[in-house]
This record gives sequence, structure tokens and C-alpha cells, in this order.
Amino acid sequence: MVEKRMNSLVKWTLILFVVFSIILNFVLIGLYHGRALKCSTQRVHPLRAKHDERSLVFADLTREEHLQVQQYMLKQKDLQISTNQITKPSQNFLLLIDLSVPKKAEVLAYLDGKGAKPVREASVVVHYGTKGHIKEYLVGPLPNPTYLKDVTREKYHMDIPIVSRMVTIGEYVLMFKFFEEEVFNKLSVLMRESFGVGASQELNAFEQMPRGVRTGDRKTWVSFFRDMSGMYIHPVGFEVLLNHESLNASRWTVERLMYNGKYFDSVAELERAYDSGAVKKIVYRESLDYGSLKPRNRPLQIGPQQFYADGKRYSVHHNQVLYLDWSFAFGLSVLTGMRVFDVRFKGERIVYELSVQEAMSVYGSVTPGMIITKFMDSSIGIGRFAHELVRGVDCPYEATYIDTYRYIDLPRPARFRNSICVFEHNMGQPLRRHFSDFFHHSYGGMANSALVFRTITAIGNYDYMWDFIFYQSGSVEAKVHATGYISSSYLIDGSLRHGHQVAHNVLGNIHTHFINFKVDLDVVGLQNVFQTKDMEFVNVSLPWMPDHHAMVPQLVEKQLKTEQEAAMRHDTKTPRYLHIASKQTNIWGHQRSYRLQVYSFAGDPLPESQAEELAMSWARYKVAITKHKDSEQTSSSVYNQNGIWSPAVDFSKFIEDNENIEDQDLVAWVTAGFLHIPHAEDIPNTVTVGNGGGVLLRPHNYFNEDPSIHSADSVYFAPGSEESCESNRMACLTQDSCSPVLQPFTYNGFEGVMKFKDSA
Repeated sequence: MVEKRMNSLVKWTLILFVVFSIILNFVLIGLYHGRALKCSTQRVHPLRAKHDERSLVFADLTREEHLQVQQYMLKQKDLQISTNQITKPSQNFLLLIDLSVPKKAEVLAYLDGKGAKPVREASVVVHYGTKGHIKEYLVGPLPNPTYLKDVTREKYHMDIPIVSRMVTIGEYVLMFKFFEEEVFNKLSVLMRESFGVGASQELNAFEQMPRGVRTGDRKTWVSFFRDMSGMYIHPVGFEVLLNHESLNASRWTVERLMYNGKYFDSVAELERAYDSGAVKKIVYRESLDYGSLKPRNRPLQIGPQQFYADGKRYSVHHNQVLYLDWSFAFGLSVLTGMRVFDVRFKGERIVYELSVQEAMSVYGSVTPGMIITKFMDSSIGIGRFAHELVRGVDCPYEATYIDTYRYIDLPRPARFRNSICVFEHNMGQPLRRHFSDFFHHSYGGMANSALVFRTITAIGNYDYMWDFIFYQSGSVEAKVHATGYISSSYLIDGSLRHGHQVAHNVLGNIHTHFINFKVDLDVVGLQNVFQTKDMEFVNVSLPWMPDHHAMVPQLVEKQLKTEQEAAMRHDTKTPRYLHIASKQTNIWGHQRSYRLQVYSFAGDPLPESQAEELAMSWARYKVAITKHKDSEQTSSSVYNQNGIWSPAVDFSKFIEDNENIEDQDLVAWVTAGFLHIPHAEDIPNTVTVGNGGGVLLRPHNYFNEDPSIHSADSVYFAPGSEESCESNRMACLTQDSCSPVLQPFTYNGFEGVMKFKDSA
């Protein structure tokens, strides 16, 4: 009987379990019904072109190639070079290994199937502390190098003195040790009472440049800041002028000091003045952590995200990107940063090289370091500071991320994960559209989806976001946005002439940002001309009323003949349309061209009367056009900062010979930027909004019509066909298997159109 009851209980238990499972399944089906599957990033439609291995001619050096070059250099025993990161300035140090881009003619012959593959070589920089100079070498061929060639004089037409060298980690170690032993320890009471320096507090150093006031100087004003988040906006009012001209650190000296706006000739003099009360003392107090980027409120939501409904429409293979009708090769120079080559639209080369050249800032102040500060970032390496990008913040979450390898001031090549990102982006406004209200009622439009190629470089206090953007209209944009921390100084008498107060005793110093881009356009080949177009009003008589006149705008076109004629200075009126044009015409008889449209809010360039100006002479010009030369590869140099009075590269010499630029291979050097007057909203961090500049390369009579009209992204419908998917993919979006839960596409706009007849 008990056994029978047990069997019955088991039977009913199983029945109830089955019923519960069925009900649960129905509930789950109901809950998840209508939910789309997770969108796949796999490509749905095939690419329009195939990847080409020839793009590798522009590829950055691999880790293995870096190591091969390093080992080859170390085998040259007569050079006696070190790769130790704390090598002293008096010794020989292998500073840098980077790709040497081959000559343009050789590359074009190879890319176009008319020549052999160019020899792959590396550029190598060695600091010869034992000899008092710097050398640059070409090392090749890669892989497995067998030769090195000294190209210093060939490249710069001068010897590079050791005083022009970059400050290396080894020299910084000696500088910090010097300050600890010769300044902080000897001013221990002042350090404790004024700045809280002791067991738990310390000061951080931030050097100013240039290092002196004349050729041969290596005297650096070093400002000190609290060791806090965003140290750059926590100045303490203490600066030291270090003379480190000697390669022997034991001979370094303190030349001057500034404490609370007063100058002293020695550490001992400052100590005596402080102890005797002859100087107004800075009294230490704890500072608010206003430089922290930690959110003031707990984040509760994730912002809008984008997804690829039909998979990614671009592809990255090796160093080449394919996107719809676009293709280009890419690289990241250690010194100058992001660059792309062989940019083609519908298979036709438009740009041979588009690259960042320099980022420069000039500061105003009454404090000693910043009063002469002129930063040129390629002198420490722009690409060097491209660190890993944060997924979902620096770039969209689903972007493609690319690693890079670098060798600069390191004992071995280093991998920088995810330091470049590529993504297709809806720019948030239509590329074009028209709602036809008068007659022929219809709507036609197209979302502005473009490909973005990005890296971000954090160079000291500033973060620069570099974007190259490829639009479906055939346009290419190169732009930069600045963020990060402003550079500040301690507030003393007279400071407010040079900025605004942004925190307690903190001045945000006025400064300029100038960015230089190299734009090597090849418009339907290499024989191009430079044209300008603008407007003027002319007084014309009306054909139907000859005695009545009207001022009518008229097109004004010019073709400039020489480099000096085509150098557009910031302080002169520049024609609004600047074109690199071909001799070929479109079907309407107009020369096929690309327009350089510069957008910038730059301040004034440094006056040419200043000795330092030659090192940044490219900043004189909004746009300068030169005849292409392989010997004029970059507008600045790694040596220009510390050899600023005798620069290794003086851009003004590029146009000094005033060569003919008609029917030539032309290069445009474009300068954009912004004037930054810091304000309270720069605390804690400068935002990217409004802080940037760039250049847009736009087709102008290059095509016979807007090429985006052929894009599959185009949308068109007329009354009655609003929900048809035939010419409107938006109407089908809710049917895509991977779409999130979306509202169905609806449109009622035609209800309000103008009617020119009685609708009763």
C-alpha cells in the first residue's frame, strides 16, 4: 500500500514538473518573442575591392624589424652605443628606430605596377655624447639589414649638435636626482612649511621650453606642482632654472630660482631670505582635489550606442583599410603621429599622403618658465604618446582596434595595444536631403555615415584626438580636438594680463594651438596647378532696363604660378576657395579639382622678429603650396625644439627658392588651430567642444555629379510608398533579424504640403 502511494506521488510530481516546464517555456517564449538576436559583426555584403599587399610599403616596422635593426646597430662595435634606458648624456645612446618612407616616385611605380618594390629601410637616431653630436642613419634592407648610411647632412644640410637632443629618460633621472639633492634637501624647512613636502608629500616637476634664449643654451626653467590628480593645475609658486649644458651631470648648476614671484641667484640666497623673513612666505594648506576626473555623481545609465545592422562595411587587413568606395594605407610615425597614404576613391588615387606634422603652442605669462614657453610636440614624439584607447569612450565600443609598435627612448620595442581605432559612424545629420513641398511631392535623403580613423595622443598635459574621416561624397577630413589639462602658473602680481584665475592662486595661461598637416594631393595624376576662387560685386546694367544698375556677385578665378605667390599668410585676406586642380576636365568642361577648406580659430603666429620663429615658420601660413621634393619630407624636426635658434628644418626655406608650381606634383601644408584663453570651465578638464581645427578636402568639379547618389544608404519615397522597402531601407529596419526592439517606420509629412488647387 505504501509502495502504491509512493508511485502515485512520484507520478503526480512528474506530471506537475512537466506542466510547470511547459508553462515556463511559454512564459519565456512570450518574454523573448520579438527580441532580435544579437547583431553579428560579420560582413553581410561583400567588399567592393580586394586588399592589396602592396600597401605594406607604408607599414610601420614590426616588432621583429625593430629588433633586427637594434641588433644590427649593436653589432657595429665602433659605434659603442647603448640601449640602456638610463644611459647618461655623456654616453652614446640608440634613441629611435622608425620606418623610413621610400621616395615617392619609387613607391608610385611599384603601386601602379610599373616598378620594383622599393627597398624597405629604417631611420635610426643615435645620440653621440662621447663625440658631441647626433647622427641619423638609414639601415636596410629589411628584414635582415646589411648596411647603414649616415644621412644627417644630406637630410638637414648641417651637423646636429648634441645640445639639440631630446631629453631622455636617462637625463630626466639625473635631473630629478639633482633637484632632490641640490634644491629640496637644502631647502627642507621651506619645502615643508610652504609646500608640505615631507614623509607623505612631494612635488612634481614640469619643464618649460625652449631651454634658454640663444644657440647653445640648455638651461631649463622647471616649475613645480603638487602631486595630485591633474598636477598641471596645482602650481605651488616655485620654479628653478637648471643649467644642464654639460654632458657631465656633476657640473650642472642652479642659475636662478623664483619663489612667490621673487627671484634669487642661488639656493643659499633663497634660504637666507626665507629664514630672515625677507620674502613673503607661502603657507602650505591642503588643496581641494579639483583636478580629479572621478565622477561627482555615480553613473546610472549608459549613453547611446551604435550597432552594425548588416555587419561592418569596412575591413582592416595589415595596414590597409577598405570602406565602400574608399581604400587607404595607414601608419603611425613615432615623431609626427598619424598618417595615411595612397588614398583612393572608386579606385582612383586622390591623396598620396595625408599626415600630421607638428603641434605647437606659445604661452603668455609673467612667471619665468611660461613667459618664454613654446612647445613643439614632435620634439618629444607625437605618435610616441598614442596609448591604448578606451572602448566605448575614446571610440565606439564595437570599433576595430589596432596595436602599434614603437622604439623611442626604450631598451626594446614596445607594443601599444589598441592605440588606433577604425569605425563607421553616423555623423548625426543627413549628408543631403530634400522634402519636396512645392509640386512633385517626395522625400529624398541620405544619412551621413562616414569612416573614422582615429588615434589620441596624451602629450604631457594635453590630449589631442586626431581624426581622418572619409565621407561617401568623396570628401576627406583631417582634424584635431584638444582636451586634457590646461597648463597653469601660480597667481602673482600682473598674472591676470595673461589669462583668467581658475582656482585658488591658479592662473590659466593664455596660449595658442597651431597644428600643421601635410596634404599631398594627386588630382588625376601628378601634374597639378593651384587655383583660387572667390567673389566680388560688380555693377551691371539690367538687360531689360539698361538705365538701371545692380550690384551682382561675380566669380573671380586665379591660377597661381610660384611657391611664394601661393603662400597664404594668416594676416592677409585669403581667397575662400583654394584648389589643387588637374588639367583634365569633367563633362562640363571644368577642371577636376579638390578644394582645401580650412577651419580654424587660430591665434596670431609668433612674430618673425623673434629668433625662435624660424623653427616654427610653417605657422606663418594658413596654407602654403610647394613643389614635391623627397628632401622636404616634414615641416618640422625632432631637433627644432632644443635647437630652436638654429633649426634643423626651417620650413620657410621650402618656399624661399620660389619654384614654379604650374603642372607640377604639389604638396599643401595646412595650418589650423585655436586660441585658448582658459576659463573656469577648463577645470578640471578642457572639453573637446569648440577646441580644435582641421582641413576638409572636398571634390570640386572632380566628378560629374555627387558620387553619394549611388550610395545604398540613399532613401527616397513619395506619397503612398512611405512603407515600401524598395528605396527606403529605414522602412525595413524593424524586419532585420538582428535589430533591437524598434518602433516601426512611419511617415506623415505629406499631410502638410502646400496645395495649389482646391482640395475640397
